[in-house]
Amino acid sequence: MLSELELRSIIEGSFLPKRCECTKAEDASLTIKVYDDRDRDRVDLEVKGINADKLDSSRAICNLITGLREDLKQSQGPALQRAAGRGHYY
Repeated sequence: MLSELELRSIIEGSFLPKRCECTKAEDASLTIKVYDDRDRDRVDLEVKGINADKLDSSRAICNLITGLREDLKQSQGPALQRAAGRGHYY
């Protein structure tokens, strides 16, 4: 299993050049925030309660990042509402 620092680095780096912040709560769940390109204080996507224990393989991490990117893309559409918080994250 990856260390918290390694996992954070992989997740945050996967959204470059956007700013991404990955934090771990006391209950070991992750919160991921992806910020707007122009207004670096505005959060484009925030997902809480991701079970870090389930991110035990490169495939699981890749699936998480893919799902987050899809939600981010949908949340940036003019007529679509944010999809953050959907239940498909570990």
